[in-house]
Amino acid sequence: MPHFAPVRVPGGLLRSARSARHRRRVAAVGLAVTAVALVAAGGPREADRSRGRPEGTSSAYAGPAASTGDRVARARRAGARVTAPVRIADAATVRLLRPGDRVDVIAAEERATGGEARVVARGARVTEVPKPLEDMGTGGALVVLSVPRAAAADLVGASTTARLAVTLW
Repeated sequence: MPHFAPVRVPGGLLRSARSARHRRRVAAVGLAVTAVALVAAGGPREADRSRGRPEGTSSAYAGPAASTGDRVARARRAGARVTAPVRIADAATVRLLRPGDRVDVIAAEERATGGEARVVARGARVTEVPKPLEDMGTGGALVVLSVPRAAAADLVGASTTARLAVTLW
């Protein structure tokens, strides 16, 4: 087979460099559009909080997105988990619980015409089962649960008017 000289196309190297520059520009424009979309979706609100401004205040540039950001922040805080000490009416049931167990907390209303039972907290995680005190008698037993903040408020309210029980998952 005879030896052939390489085929050279005039301007070929310039075309590939030009297309590489074009691809970089397209990528830069795409990144800029993405950055603008992220800022419009609530970026400045998070930046304001990191600068030490209180959560309730907004910057002058927040505009109508501020109310949406506040609702999202409130929803995050409401979904935050807290630990709540709860007195369960049946102390023997509490002895069955171990840290890490999941339970549903049920409030049984005490009424003369018959009680009504309702689930106050679903899927609460047992974080601690304190040792019972000697002089507690029949006052039930204490258990510490990890629950969403809203469920903790329901638990406290239910414990004042009803006897609490748990079902183990």
